Amino acid sequence: MALTVTGGVLLKATLETRGPVLPEGGNDLAGVTYRIVFGQRSAAWTVRGVAPSDEAGPRSRYMAAGPGVAQSVTVDKNTIVAHGILPPGLRPGAKILVYAETEASGKPSNPAVRMQAQSITLTSVRNPEIHFATVKPEDGPYPVAFESFHYLTTPKMRDLACTVIKSLGDKFDFPVYYSDFRVDNQEAGTPSDGPLGGKVTGIGQVEPGLDTYCTAGRFQWEFIQPVYVGSIQAQKQPPAGLIDTNTHNIATYARQLGERSRDGQMLPYNYAMSQVAHEMGHRWSAFVSAKVGSETIHLGDGAHWVQGLQAPVAFPYQRPTEASAMGGGVWQDNFDGTFTQLDDNYYVPATGWSYLDLYLMGLISAQEVPDFFILRNLEPAGKDPQGHPIYRANRTKITIQDVIAAEGPRSPDVSHSQRAFNTGMVAVVEHGKQPSKELIERTNGIRRQWMEYWWRTTGGRSTMTTNPR
Repeated sequence: MALTVTGGVLLKATLETRGPVLPEGGNDLAGVTYRIVFGQRSAAWTVRGVAPSDEAGPRSRYMAAGPGVAQSVTVDKNTIVAHGILPPGLRPGAKILVYAETEASGKPSNPAVRMQAQSITLTSVRNPEIHFATVKPEDGPYPVAFESFHYLTTPKMRDLACTVIKSLGDKFDFPVYYSDFRVDNQEAGTPSDGPLGGKVTGIGQVEPGLDTYCTAGRFQWEFIQPVYVGSIQAQKQPPAGLIDTNTHNIATYARQLGERSRDGQMLPYNYAMSQVAHEMGHRWSAFVSAKVGSETIHLGDGAHWVQGLQAPVAFPYQRPTEASAMGGGVWQDNFDGTFTQLDDNYYVPATGWSYLDLYLMGLISAQEVPDFFILRNLEPAGKDPQGHPIYRANRTKITIQDVIAAEGPRSPDVSHSQRAFNTGMVAVVEHGKQPSKELIERTNGIRRQWMEYWWRTTGGRSTMTTNPR
């Protein structure tokens, strides 16, 4: 075992094993444990092999836990490397014992191998954590300062789904969750996942593990964690008086979108519609490829349509020109090798669905999808007089038959697809507490607007309810 220090604050622990470390992704990894112990077990960093899970991802991997250590670790041949800061309670300059040990899978608290403890002096490392209230002017300067917050641990997404389904029945396609307590997510939002119920094929995805979500096949997609009701994602309108020229900030569109209403306000819960629609849209998009001649072209990056995909919205939500809620853009061909981006692949303000999205959702036929194109090798080439970005790019024509050639036809087809959907709007509170007034009001507001959004952006070809019964 070797300990090194970077910048006086980052502690690197390298464990070297006699033989190769079990690789990530294997079936025999879960439970394998390595531990670095500081000062007679006063603090320890534990690196453990874990099976596929919400946190670990779709395959087994190593994860670290303990005071000050980063969760991710690096494994290379016969070494394991963990990084972190000096565990609290260990003082710079102090002499401590450090040792490493391992545990075999299935034998917790029974070290298989323990290295002899080494005595070290913490001379070149310090814990960078300080309480802002204790800082004095003479303590600085600091190269960087930031504040971290620690919030409640939220339930696992499968536990959330199972709780709802077992309590109310398997009647929801899309459970979404809102809380009146803060959630530890820097975006103040949430990603999404689900079992893809409904037996849909031809969209680049298949049903995985319905039983782990406690569904017989109805439940399709959900928020991974609750959205804090105090975040902008759950506000009816952006903060009053906010001025911003960043087109990825909803406030930038306040005047433009407000001109369509009597009260001068944009449609309510605009950011929430962006988020709910985008996350629930992942049930169908954006996973497909297209086979053009002998080449297979990925239209998405594994989650979103790529920037250069021509993806205009069929039934706009609030603006004449909108790109898909799932990414892509609206591109104007200037017929000189350049293309003007009329709307980008960022989902603010809320937008509707492209023709390709609606086909994958089972709401329009293949014959209703106009030919489109994808731009590759994008290079910035200035802006037009209205400030729209211009790019040089290589254009490749795509047809829906090219998509079908790569993925097979969408099944059920448009004549037999699901048209009525039900969203479970779930308010999550701390154990033993009642939901706040804001949580109820805003969840209800999002619920009402979501049904309106869905009807408008599907061209009335589908309905959305939020019926708990």
